[in-house]
Amino acid sequence: MDSRPPLAPAYRSLPEYVRHWAELTPDRRAFTFVDHPAPNSRGVHRTLTWQRLDLRVRALAARLTEHAEPGSRIALLCPQGTDYITGFLAALTAGMVAVPLYPPGLPGQGDRLVGVLGDARPAVVLTAGRAVEEVTDFCERARVTVLAADRVPDSAALNWQAPAPDSAATAYLQYTSGSTRAPAGVEITHANVVANARQALAAYGADTHQVTFVGWLPLYHDMGLVLSVAAPVVRGLLSVLMDPAAFLHEPARWLRLLAAHPRALSAAPNFAYDYCASAVTGAQKEGLRLDGVAALINGSEPVRPGTADRFQAAFAAQGLAAEVHCPSYGLAEATVFVSAARPGRPLGRFALDRDALAAGKALPARSEDPRAVLLAGCGTPVGQHVRIVDPVAHAVLAEGEVGEIWVQGPNVGRGYWNNSAQTERVFGATLGEEAPGSWLRTGDLGTVLEGQLIVTGRLKDLIVIDGRNHYPQDVEATAQDAHHAVRRDRLAAFGVPGGAGERVVVVAEHARTTSLADIDVPALSRAVRAAVAARHGLRLADVVLVAPGAVPRTSSGKVSRALTRTRYLEGAYAAETAV
Repeated sequence: MDSRPPLAPAYRSLPEYVRHWAELTPDRRAFTFVDHPAPNSRGVHRTLTWQRLDLRVRALAARLTEHAEPGSRIALLCPQGTDYITGFLAALTAGMVAVPLYPPGLPGQGDRLVGVLGDARPAVVLTAGRAVEEVTDFCERARVTVLAADRVPDSAALNWQAPAPDSAATAYLQYTSGSTRAPAGVEITHANVVANARQALAAYGADTHQVTFVGWLPLYHDMGLVLSVAAPVVRGLLSVLMDPAAFLHEPARWLRLLAAHPRALSAAPNFAYDYCASAVTGAQKEGLRLDGVAALINGSEPVRPGTADRFQAAFAAQGLAAEVHCPSYGLAEATVFVSAARPGRPLGRFALDRDALAAGKALPARSEDPRAVLLAGCGTPVGQHVRIVDPVAHAVLAEGEVGEIWVQGPNVGRGYWNNSAQTERVFGATLGEEAPGSWLRTGDLGTVLEGQLIVTGRLKDLIVIDGRNHYPQDVEATAQDAHHAVRRDRLAAFGVPGGAGERVVVVAEHARTTSLADIDVPALSRAVRAAVAARHGLRLADVVLVAPGAVPRTSSGKVSRALTRTRYLEGAYAAETAV
């Protein structure tokens, strides 16, 4: 095992840290990508030391300067792997602006990729040799230079000097996943990403203790980029990565990596923990030891205690400690991390009265009450300020009142690329003399109880019926529990205009384990309608059962309620089973 690295100095850009660790600990492992080239593969490890990483980054940065000017956008259309990391860091080292994206083959994301490239207007597209033909064909109309990172020789770094880093300059554009609106590129400065990496390290105890970052989240996703690249670079620690597709094919691979590395720290969305609990077999659990896991981050919105409980129950026999679960909250506009529960502490559990929550008050309820909403606390902010604000009056609300979450800190991005009006509205909010300065309006709803931030939903997703607020994810949770054939986390509840006000619709995929012909669809619809009526006092206008994969998702894997609603209104599901 590598010896413990020294504490990191206070640089303000990632390239400075890469250079520092390459000089101080050249032979220490920096990044390992675990490839799974065949269905039954146990993993092929490819590792870069800090010295090797530094050389590859400088070679690629030198080559970029031959094709683009400082400040130019460099789009990363790379498969998951070490080439993605070197490409990202090379763009920053060359004084250019990285645009973390993905290869053209990502299912359902082709149109979004075209839109993002049109918005970012990159001077160069970086990819890997194995994807260069596909990427070149995709970028043919854009007439943009395409470079394969792994085909640039080491010798390109000879006699090349990196420009002096400017911490206030934009390091990269983090395009939002588009779950509630059109994708927008958030300008993240060098200082922003270093600050957020330090905040994340402090939140999860990795600022003073050695950990190994283990991840399969895509590197174009804000959490994947900060947790698998930025934080390890700032702290000089090993980051072990795998491809998201390899996890989805066999989730036990992620657990084996967690078991294989000391004090593993990892993050995953809510569905991944449920997926592991249900899909990992008894045979795959044999010999698996998870007692060395340091922290498991759940960054979904909202985080439900039941998910952590199911995962814990599934792997307690493998030594998994209950105190490693860390519900967290963040968003791209704040680089990523805002608030987090700390490892080593019991999960913060909150049972809230559903009717009071609909009226904007977080009042306690009995957890066994069927009308209670069960939520996990997302801990406290790290190195930044959070306020709960009335979204209309812009007044700070007291503890226990539900409002919009506003954030202020060194990690909050500069604004949206090429959109000054939206930047002013979202990043330029003010609260008066009691909380001076500009604030970020997150668009998320939440409250503070017992000092912990609790996220309740999205402001734009709220369903308002007869003056009462209903959270769509709450309705979705009820619907998926109502019938075994409803596929978990693959359904959308939303409001649509009707003759007598807003009507509520649920579009749900059926489980992959059964075919539509084998489902009693009227019975499923009755079960869903009855459960939603009993728990929420809502009459569903429509329940539509669709094939697996028919409910659109964002690039980060979340269900896109906005796009599902649009498709429903356009009649795209008319041929499906509406009852």
